Amino acid sequence: MGTDATAELPAELLPRIESMKRPIVVGHVVPDADCLGSMLAVARTWPASDQRGARVCLPGGSVSQRLAFLLDWAPVRVVGPEALPDADGFIVVDTAKKPRCNVESGAEENWSSGRVVVNIDHHQTNTRFGDVNWVVETASSSAELIYHAIQAAGRPITPLIASLLYVGIHTDTRGFTLPGTGSPSLAVAAELVRAGARVADLGERLYRSQRPGEFELLRIIYANTRLVAGGRIAYSTADYEEITQSGCTAADIDEQVDVPRSLGGVGMALLFTEGRRGRTRINLRGESGVSVLPLARELGGGGHEQAAGVVLDCGIPEALDRVLPLAEKHLHRE
Repeated sequence: MGTDATAELPAELLPRIESMKRPIVVGHVVPDADCLGSMLAVARTWPASDQRGARVCLPGGSVSQRLAFLLDWAPVRVVGPEALPDADGFIVVDTAKKPRCNVESGAEENWSSGRVVVNIDHHQTNTRFGDVNWVVETASSSAELIYHAIQAAGRPITPLIASLLYVGIHTDTRGFTLPGTGSPSLAVAAELVRAGARVADLGERLYRSQRPGEFELLRIIYANTRLVAGGRIAYSTADYEEITQSGCTAADIDEQVDVPRSLGGVGMALLFTEGRRGRTRINLRGESGVSVLPLARELGGGGHEQAAGVVLDCGIPEALDRVLPLAEKHLHRE
């Protein structure tokens, strides 16, 4: 799996980025490590009006407790949606659809107001919403693409940039264990290690530095895990009260889907979380060749063949009643 050439960069990609004087880098809502690492790497690589690089749009509460250390490692100018009118262009990374951009614009898509949008992503469901689109579905991560863009631009891969990109590749491949892992992504990771990526520090921060609230939320996910469909579907839940009482927020929900996913014999794992009251986010994962993307699309979401997601405007009980029967039907079709 993976891609050996990462596809040729569109000819206009780098000229458009480098012509921007006041760019803002945008990612998706609830940015994961690939999204955040890619955003910060872009901002640190392409200087804007000063040497601190481009600004990144991260509305308050966007970044999880688990990933906040990346902002300490890579100081950049963090702005909210109020700064969008000042930008002369946008670099959007790891985001499949424009309404998923983390700009607090609701259903509106006119926040870019006719200015150039460069769209760099690896999701199969990307809608090519940019003026320039570089979407490589076979890439392991957006960080892998950003690495190639930096190399093509002749910019240096500093130890900091290497760390930011390594964390994206490492997490989106789940430690180089998912089908998207291949010799191309492993080769890029090796180059990043040679460039000074802080592998041990990243491992400690990601896997051995949980705060009490994060640990409590994980305990809840374990306690709420259930099996259906003869053990072929595993799911878990955390409602608004459980999340907030643990000391966490919607931004802290992501990789906990690995809890139901870890059960042997499971073909599909789902995590239902109510980070905002009355809105249920569903993380879907497939194992043993099971694709969850068709199910996500049927529900109005998207993602990858074996890692997808959707948000429903309802509480968890209603979401369970709607989604679990569809999941079982989908599993029987596989």
